[in-house]
Amino acid sequence: MARTRTAVWFLAPAVLVVAALVVYPIGQTLWLSLHAGAGPGNYADILTAPELRRALLNNAVWILVAPNLVTAVGLVLAVLAYLVRSTSDLAHVDHSAAQWGHDHAGRVSTRGIDLVTQLGATRTVVVLAIVLAVVETRRAPSRWVVPFLVVVLAGEGILTSTIKQLLDRVRPTLNPIAATLGPSFPSGHSATSAAFYAAAALLLGRRRAPLARAGLAAGAAAVAVAVACSRVLLDVHWVSDVLAGLALGWGWFAICGIAFGGRLLRFGTAVERAAATAGVNLSEDADTEDRESDAIEPERVASSSGGRTHPPR
Repeated sequence: MARTRTAVWFLAPAVLVVAALVVYPIGQTLWLSLHAGAGPGNYADILTAPELRRALLNNAVWILVAPNLVTAVGLVLAVLAYLVRSTSDLAHVDHSAAQWGHDHAGRVSTRGIDLVTQLGATRTVVVLAIVLAVVETRRAPSRWVVPFLVVVLAGEGILTSTIKQLLDRVRPTLNPIAATLGPSFPSGHSATSAAFYAAAALLLGRRRAPLARAGLAAGAAAVAVAVACSRVLLDVHWVSDVLAGLALGWGWFAICGIAFGGRLLRFGTAVERAAATAGVNLSEDADTEDRESDAIEPERVASSSGGRTHPPR
């Protein structure tokens, strides 16, 4: 009985704080939403007004999608890192794939696979990023092209290097070159190709039709997977290394894409739009840049009355 009383007195302050700072404001907000202004009609306005729906979507992206995405990527990496160190099943898969690649390697096939793996090399990606930045800045001008690529590539590189040093996993021993390449987990080539080519697809997809954007996304994914497979076939990475690399690269790109507003390519776009909906002007030229970044060549559509054509509004 004494323990129960002690527990009650111990928890009472925390319960009061939660009630005062969380429960009461929530209850008051619900009461006001049902009685102030249009009453229950407030909820109808939220679901029907385009600007309010956009604000809710933006808030959902930042509050729900981004944190869950970070958690999911971290969970995948943590599970793979745990399995690598604690179970023999994954190690068996890793060694079997490495041995298969070694047994079926030939001079011609190795040269071809090496060409594929160079698509994820740092030098190749840096050169392609510079070319992409120049081309896209001229085709669809935006001052955020270069910062976006820098954040994607630099952030991915820092994350990959940090995890490599923390885990310090040994590479396969079938290829003598692997011993000179440093820690194995996760695969840097896989992470870099996943992040960069996805970012390239996003930039190249601006002002293009949905079918073209889908093709670019599929091509980016295919290149990343091809690079990952090449690392295993060359016996310089385990299968689990490249899976972790792909998860890290795509996850980091997705986080950067959310932060820069996707094809709108403006850092903090979601926050600015939500604030604009609430009547707060964070940037005078926000709307202008959003329209320029997300503009698609206008299509001519037929008028239902006189058969004349006009650009869609």
